[in-house]
Amino acid sequence: MKRIIFEILLIAALAGAGTFAFVTYKKGSASASELTALSEQNEAASKKLEELGAELEKLQKDMPPLQAKALQLDALRESLAHGQTLGDVEAAYKKEKSLSPERQAGLGALRMLTRGGNDPAAIEAYKKALDSADWGSRRKLICAAQKALASVGQEVKVLSECLPEGVEAMPVNGPAKAEKKAEETKDSKPAPEDKAAKDDKQTQDASLKGEPTKGELTKAKASAAEERLAAAAKTAADAKPAKPELQWSYEGENGPENWGKSFAMCGRGRLQAPLDIRAPYEKVRTNLMVDYKPGSLRLVNTGTTIEVHVPQGSRLRIDSMPYDLQYFHFHRPSEELVDGRPSAMGVRFVHRNKEGKVAVLGVLLREGNENPGIKTLWDSLPRQKGAEVELSSVNFNPANLLPRELDFWSYDGSLTTPPCNEGIKYFIFKSPVNIAREQVAQFPFKRNARPVQPQYDRTIQSS
Repeated sequence: MKRIIFEILLIAALAGAGTFAFVTYKKGSASASELTALSEQNEAASKKLEELGAELEKLQKDMPPLQAKALQLDALRESLAHGQTLGDVEAAYKKEKSLSPERQAGLGALRMLTRGGNDPAAIEAYKKALDSADWGSRRKLICAAQKALASVGQEVKVLSECLPEGVEAMPVNGPAKAEKKAEETKDSKPAPEDKAAKDDKQTQDASLKGEPTKGELTKAKASAAEERLAAAAKTAADAKPAKPELQWSYEGENGPENWGKSFAMCGRGRLQAPLDIRAPYEKVRTNLMVDYKPGSLRLVNTGTTIEVHVPQGSRLRIDSMPYDLQYFHFHRPSEELVDGRPSAMGVRFVHRNKEGKVAVLGVLLREGNENPGIKTLWDSLPRQKGAEVELSSVNFNPANLLPRELDFWSYDGSLTTPPCNEGIKYFIFKSPVNIAREQVAQFPFKRNARPVQPQYDRTIQSS
């Protein structure tokens, strides 16, 4: 009997030992698997940490020049804040009846440096500069004003051609950034946690008594660095060597019917150009005297037209008030209609006086004989957007494109391209000038004319 009991106890002991060994083995296998996984995670995290270290080292190298520029800016701001420059400039400008866009932008910059980005007068000066500047001759000024307003949180659309290469939008700064962030925080809701991630987290918490390991923290940092690097890589991949596309065009989604969505004045203005010129007219005695000088030319393909820039010295006098010729450009067909009919093309001569007021002479080009002046220009046409051609050897007089008779129709209008700012005086010559059909076909834009706009209560004048 004792022998049987001893054998039973021995069997039970052996069974217990086997069970204990099996359980220990399973736990050991699980721990080994976890250890292997953690080792792999640590290895990946270490690699990412090295990449992050390299990125940090690069940033540290870039810091000294940025710090030097910041110190220079601080010194400049302090000098202006404790000086009389702003007061002297404002006192001088008060004597002027109106300020040019350049002076408005300069005043805005001076006030922003002296008083800071939240200075209402600085913001107002930049806005006035935008309202009075035309895109054709003041692109850099418009870009500077848009970026300055955006940098202090103002709701302004910065055109893509104003942005540095590879940058799709201006970073939001100032009060607008804080409001946007608060709104996003308010509206955001925590995303449901992935079940696998939750189970994995619970396993790690249980095995590590609720305390994250150094490897986990390293992995989180490396993951964040990886996301930043991926975003930077995407930006670099999306960047193109060509200039960004314009935010408006003459057809498609960005066509004239949609300009008002991005440029408010194009949609709500009541003095917009061009017009359909029809009777009745108001008789006026305005005297026009054109005094253009021959000289070299610079032809620019803006992507929407051909601009021809001329040397200083050519002038238009309106009742003895001088206006300097800035440049002239072409439209196909003509933008103004006469009794509902367009001409084959049109030329616009853009002038500005010392007060910043703009006057435009319009010439209608009808199909007929070859135009020698047009031939001189067309022989050197820049056909790619952004291309320029210098004609330093020519001695071209812009008056060659004017009719002999300077009788005109006149009306108050606007830019015919965004931002469609108003306050421009138009003089459209009644006598057209010839252009050959072949010359019309050689113009690189098939259509670059804004449709006629409502006249509302405006009067068209006639000489």
